[in-house]
Amino acid sequence: MQTFAEIATLREQIKQYKRDGRSIAFVPTMGNLHEGHLTLMRKAREHADIVVASIFVNPMQFERSDDLNNYPRTLEDDLSKLANEGIEIVFTPTPDVIYPNGTDKQSFVEVPGLSNILEGVSRPGHFRGVATVVTKLFNIVQPEVACFGEKDFQQLAVIQKMTEDLALDIKIVNVPTVREMDGLAMSSRNNLLTMDERQRAPVLARTMRWISSAIRGGRDDYASIIEDASDQLRAAGLQPDEIFIRDANSLGVVSTETTQVVILMSAFLGQARLIDNQVVDLTTDTKEEANVESSSESAE
Repeated sequence: MQTFAEIATLREQIKQYKRDGRSIAFVPTMGNLHEGHLTLMRKAREHADIVVASIFVNPMQFERSDDLNNYPRTLEDDLSKLANEGIEIVFTPTPDVIYPNGTDKQSFVEVPGLSNILEGVSRPGHFRGVATVVTKLFNIVQPEVACFGEKDFQQLAVIQKMTEDLALDIKIVNVPTVREMDGLAMSSRNNLLTMDERQRAPVLARTMRWISSAIRGGRDDYASIIEDASDQLRAAGLQPDEIFIRDANSLGVVSTETTQVVILMSAFLGQARLIDNQVVDLTTDTKEEANVESSSESAE
């Protein structure tokens, strides 16, 4: 495994791989790697000869400096995990390499419509930072394929739209959320949970499945469903942040034309902000399936 911190040397190695006729798959990360990230690496391996991973905590997508400073950085452990996966290249730039003139003077990429709704309202500038750094990394690495997790549903939608709008010749592969045995979506933020909080954290996923079951059972009073779900979270000691039920394809308001909805959830638990999502197909799911799931939920 080769590690590069500078753009020029990384580009030269990638050019050599391409001269040799080898294809490139790319997985951008902010480090503090867990099994979810490693699943992305394995999926990337299925699509190309060479897998390039990046580890870069992007200051442009953080609204608060304390959040940026507190983000866990575990580079040595991350590199060990990537070496065990057989990753060929890891790009570990500093902010000065990615933003030599600082973030304030950096040209930016913004995806209208998707960047300023839902989570974009509460985190202004966040998706601009994501779109900008991903575009820049795409230009540096020049991959044929890039893999992203479905756990960050709106982020994935932003990247897919950006790639399409800018006519980037890159296939975006979305990878399903990887979960712990108790249903909690894997996240670097989970490391912030105390032992007691970790035991309560799966309530987020259980509440999400309850919403899904209610929708499949025929309920479309989404405001009431969200209120009931918020009460369930509070009863378990979680503080609801945002719960949305939106059209899964547009992230717009659900209409009579909607065939799939997506449940987007976030909640605070201690120092951690937990997020999760689930897509519900309105055309094939039935009340009978909803009743089966409700029964299995009760048995847990």
